[in-house]
Amino acid sequence: MLKLIKHYPTLNTVIMVENTLKNMDESVITIADLKRKLPKQINHNTLKLILEYLEESNKIAVTMKGITWIHNTNQRIRKAVKEGLEL
Repeated sequence: MLKLIKHYPTLNTVIMVENTLKNMDESVITIADLKRKLPKQINHNTLKLILEYLEESNKIAVTMKGITWIHNTNQRIRKAVKEGLEL
């Protein structure tokens, strides 16, 4: 079944959501709380589409408790995880 999407988010909107999640104080946030923290209002379906993209690109994890930022750019940590080294 092909999804028909009426409106794709702009790059600015994706970056806004990504930065909000990356810089949040909480370790887990609900969609409702995320909507309140965003600097601008965003359509619910557009937000869901952005969250799907961020999850598929391994930047967030979505669980029953909420959303958490998991992307890490620290090369030493990424190498340790990849090679299975104990920290």
